[in-house]
Amino acid sequence: MTNTAKKNILQKIKQALGQPVPVPFPESAGSSSVFQPQQQELEIAFAENFNKLQGRFSFCTSEKELASQLGMLAIQRKWTSVYCREADLKKRLTDAGFAAMTAPDVQSCDVAITGCECLVARTGSLLMSSGQQSGRTVSVYAPVHICIAYTDQLVYDIADAMEKMRHKYNTQMPSLITLASGPSRTADIEKTLVVGVHGPKEVFCFLVER
Repeated sequence: MTNTAKKNILQKIKQALGQPVPVPFPESAGSSSVFQPQQQELEIAFAENFNKLQGRFSFCTSEKELASQLGMLAIQRKWTSVYCREADLKKRLTDAGFAAMTAPDVQSCDVAITGCECLVARTGSLLMSSGQQSGRTVSVYAPVHICIAYTDQLVYDIADAMEKMRHKYNTQMPSLITLASGPSRTADIEKTLVVGVHGPKEVFCFLVER
């Protein structure tokens, strides 16, 4: 691109920013959600939508039951290397009786355990952020991802989740906010669905009553 052409483009951008175009339908840019909550409970809605996306859901009435279920699952799957980076979550699980989190790093683990920011019932999604102690990589690099969530983290829609995030972080929003809906999958190769290409092959969500 010549210098003259570049200057012309920058000049047009500058003019456009100086004279913003009004929104053609201002009344359509409201804050109300297009999607309205269903009559069923959020726990049921999330579980149904999460399972549709090949996620594996389990409900626990207490952290003690959570630890018991995790222990049985680890024995059944023969997981010998479990990784958890979030100190608070690791302590709660250890105190409840699940002390199998011995993996030194995510690269060498069979499964990684994280928390989340919210559960979005309408889409069956886990909302996570770089504001968590697990950081950006733990839920992506492990072959199996286990998310521990609590009933007070359930919201209906993504807009509700973002409002919860704004209330929690105020002006210091995390640099990364991501939605995970079941195991990673792609159909780029000959339109054949393949699971676990760009992330975990399995995703579990344990919802704990609180």
